Order: sequence, then structure tokens, then C-alpha cells
Amino acid sequence: MTGRSLEQWLRWQESLHPRSIDLGLDRVRAVADRLANPRPQGPVFTVAGTNGKGSTVGLLEQFLLAAGRNTGVYTSPHLLAYNERMRIRGQTVADGTLQRAFERVEAARGDTQLTFFEFGTLAAFEVFREHGCDAWVLEVGMGGRLDAVNVIDADYALITTISLDHQQYLGDTVEAIAAEKAGILRCARDGFYGDWPVPEAIRRTARERGAILRCLGEQFDFTPSRPWWEWRGERATLAGMAYPAGATVAQLRNISIALAAMEQFDASVIADSVGVNAAVAAAAQPGRFQRVQGDRQWVLDVAHNPQAVATLRAQLETLDPVADTTIVLGLLGDKSLEAFPEQLGQVARRWVVCTVEDARAQAAETIAARLRALGADDVTAIERVEGALAKARELTVPDGRIVVCGSFRIVGPALRWLGIY
Repeated sequence: MTGRSLEQWLRWQESLHPRSIDLGLDRVRAVADRLANPRPQGPVFTVAGTNGKGSTVGLLEQFLLAAGRNTGVYTSPHLLAYNERMRIRGQTVADGTLQRAFERVEAARGDTQLTFFEFGTLAAFEVFREHGCDAWVLEVGMGGRLDAVNVIDADYALITTISLDHQQYLGDTVEAIAAEKAGILRCARDGFYGDWPVPEAIRRTARERGAILRCLGEQFDFTPSRPWWEWRGERATLAGMAYPAGATVAQLRNISIALAAMEQFDASVIADSVGVNAAVAAAAQPGRFQRVQGDRQWVLDVAHNPQAVATLRAQLETLDPVADTTIVLGLLGDKSLEAFPEQLGQVARRWVVCTVEDARAQAAETIAARLRALGADDVTAIERVEGALAKARELTVPDGRIVVCGSFRIVGPALRWLGIY
């Protein structure tokens, strides 16, 4: 298998399993056992939740770097390059590092049919061990209980928030989804929930497993006063906290749960608001309410479920009003459309929709037809992302705003098209 390029490896991994998503731990655990590598010497932070996972992972990474840790971070999906999924001490891994890890996973795989995500997860563990990472931060891909990263026991299990998404895999209710995400909790280990109200399934699973659960509004909390906000933990209070650009309560929740976890791990890292503010600023993630100013203002956000779209609308309300706004939208097939016109219809002068490059993509004409049925009266369907971006620029007046949202598969190409990533 040696000699394959990274792109060849990735295409080959996609062919290994007949289904792109097949939740379960048996396959990944079997191969992990054959790799016979011990768990890291330092802590493992696992982050699950419907929204806010990437931002929370970025915050934990910055705090751990400030603590002098040799961090290994695993996230998904990526915006443009697969390498983005793994970072060592804040740096994206190189192709060669990935290729070596893939070779080791393949040597241990035997006849086990790993999914694309499972193969990459095991490769991430190999990368972190090769580089001696002494603090791992792992983002759950979907759910929690049966997600591949859950093969590693978390010392600190963070669940950011629970809302409806991936219902065909996780269940049709918040409680059913919460039960799946609570599967990352471990006996006698710290668990955190970063939203309110707390689903009963989270509390029940914590009791059954003997996890030490801390919840927003109970063991930790925040006060969103202006111009500063305040965070309170079990032993510390941080006043004079700066609002990140475009921050709403959703972003303060993400910061709060990361602070709660760090208070339990090493409270000295969050001893003052100056250091925390610096870490929060450094943790800004591309594609999360990212603004690019030119002759038109671009706002790029990977929001793709109802809760995230509501947060996007709240963030847009923090910006100065503009006379003209275009929404550029692309969706995968399992995503609900209704929240977009419901939340963004009042700010949208027009919609430009496209087909993103993914086998699961919704066709542009399908999205357009559904938007019109829901009352949108200015909808343009363009087949490719790049064409949709060009059309949006053409239709939007100078000094207007163009909001690109709906998927990583549209925001990533938009960043490339704009020449900033």
C-alpha cells in the first residue's frame, strides 16, 4: 500500500465499506486492539453535541497549549483539505504523516470493513501517538455512543447542546438524541452539559454510569451583561470577559463549557480574564460566522440544522444593517430546509441556491422549488457552488451582504473562491 498519494488513500478508503455511515464500535475496536497502542499518558477530552463542537474543541486546544501540553486535535468534517482534521500543537498535519498512519491502520485492518470515518479516526490516534501528544481533544462525528472516537475513554466528556439533526441515525426526539450523545460519559470521570434545559437522558445516563456531571446553570454559569460578560465556576469567577465578534448566547455557552472542563483539569490555566480572552480570540474557527469585507460583505457559516440557523440569524442581528442581502445556500440530502426561510427570510432580499459537490447533495432545482413553496419569491438556482457565488456577487448591490451557509461543502469552496483560505 506504500507509494499512494494522500488523495489515492482517501479515494480508496471511501470504497472499503458499502455504507458511508454505519454506526458501531465493533469494527474500530477490533482494529484498535490489533494496533496495540496504549491510550495517551495525558488527558482525553471528547466533545459531542448538535452544534458548537468545533468551536469548543478549538477553545480546549488553546487552553491546553497555554498549559504547555503537546496537543493532538481531531475534528470533522473538513472545509477544503483532509489534513485539517488533525492538528499537532495547533499545526495541521502533513501529507506524509497521514500516509504513514494510513499504512499502519491498513496493516492492522485485516478483512475488517472500516468506514471512511473509522479509518480516519484510527489514523488520528496513530498520528497522536507517533508525535507523543499528551493531551487529546476528539470531536465526535455523529451521536456519541456508537461514534468511532468513543472507543477511547474520555477523561472529560463535553456535550455542548442537543437539538434535532441526523434523526435517521440518532432518533426523532431531543431525548433520543441526548441518550446517544450521553454515551461518551464514563464512570467516575467528569462530564459536562453546556445548554439548558438539561435533557433527562443526560442526567439518567450520568447516574447509570456513575459519571460526575456538571451542567450549565448549575455547577457553572455565565451572565451576558454588556460590555463585558462574567463566567462562574465551582471555584473561580471570571469578570471582564470580552465578547467575541458577533457573539450571542450560543457562543458564550461554548466558552462556558470549555472553561468548566479546564477548571477541573487545571484551574491555573483560566486564572484571569486576560489570558482567557486571548485564548478565545486565538480559537476562532474558519467558516463559523466568518466575515470577509470587500466591495460586498461576505458572511460564511456552516450552519446546517435548525438550531444553528437560529444562531446564525441572531449573529446577523449583531451586525450593522445593510440595504441588500443575498443568501447563498447549499445542502446535503439529510438536512431540513424549512429553518432557513423561517429564520433568514426576513433579512433575505433574494436566494441563490446550488448543488454542493457531494454524493448526498440536494439538487439546486430541488432546493429552489422547496424555497418557492415556502414563500420565497426571488430564488435563482445555479448548479455549481462557484457559479452561485458569482451570481450572488452580480445580484447584490455594492456594500450589500452575501451570506453563504448550509454546509461545510459550500463554505469551504466559498473560502477558496474568495482567495482567503
